[in-house]
Amino acid sequence: MSAVLVAEVAVPSGNVLGESIVWDDRTGELVWVDIERGWLERSGGASGRRTTRLRERIGAVGLRASEGFVAAFASRLALLDGAGQEIRNLAPVEDDLGSTRLNDGRVDRQGRFVCGGMDEGPDARPISAVHRLDADGTVHKVIDGVSCANSIAFSPDGSSMYFADTPTGRILVYEYDTDAGIPHSPRLFADGSEHPGLSDGSAVDAEGCLWNARWGGGSVVRYTPDGKVDRVVRVSAANPTCVAFGGDDLSTLYITTARIGRTAAQLAEEPHAGAVFAAEPGVGGLVEARYAG
Repeated sequence: MSAVLVAEVAVPSGNVLGESIVWDDRTGELVWVDIERGWLERSGGASGRRTTRLRERIGAVGLRASEGFVAAFASRLALLDGAGQEIRNLAPVEDDLGSTRLNDGRVDRQGRFVCGGMDEGPDARPISAVHRLDADGTVHKVIDGVSCANSIAFSPDGSSMYFADTPTGRILVYEYDTDAGIPHSPRLFADGSEHPGLSDGSAVDAEGCLWNARWGGGSVVRYTPDGKVDRVVRVSAANPTCVAFGGDDLSTLYITTARIGRTAAQLAEEPHAGAVFAAEPGVGGLVEARYAG
């Protein structure tokens, strides 16, 4: 039987679509985005909560090796400084497709930013892709035919990459060429029947297990490397979106959530939807990798 934990509100942020949370070990802050508002959010340290309003929607964010962040905006990649202000536009991504936007991303263990998109059209067509941003600013498509990219995460040694095309319900694990930055030879990791909800954002812990936010399932589940669920974290919001390990010893699991699409009646039952939640899962995380560019 899976151990069951309960998450509590850590930051009452009220995000419309909170996503892409990471822990900045240099500043001691949580960093995440509100996609729909185009906000870069930070919380922790002496500054408390800080919100930077960007000029367009932002789907995912990663830390940089130097200072600041790498950002996946709706249809382009860019660099932000330590204050969250844009300092360099890098490259367009899927700007010719019209109905797609970037949605999920994670820096691999070698310092490349891997991010994927989604089709926001009514049919959620598999027309988007997963892309790799190298340190020199070049962008390379690595997975094609994607409806809604999620769950991008890497094993502790970087040799495996997890990925979910959310509408399929499945999480795949790819062998990852750490030299070339190419995922290949995918196999089924979890078929979606193990727990309610759909696969959203993920993070890998120090034991090599995958923690996956279950959109629509009001929970986060921990998958062992063989794809078995052994822990469940209950969240008092139907739509958890992403997870990260943080705190000085990386022992706290932080969880972003969303209010988008919920009715007034549903939100009355989920007053903390859109908050950042936290739980103590009994296992630590890994230091977040940083983009080398």
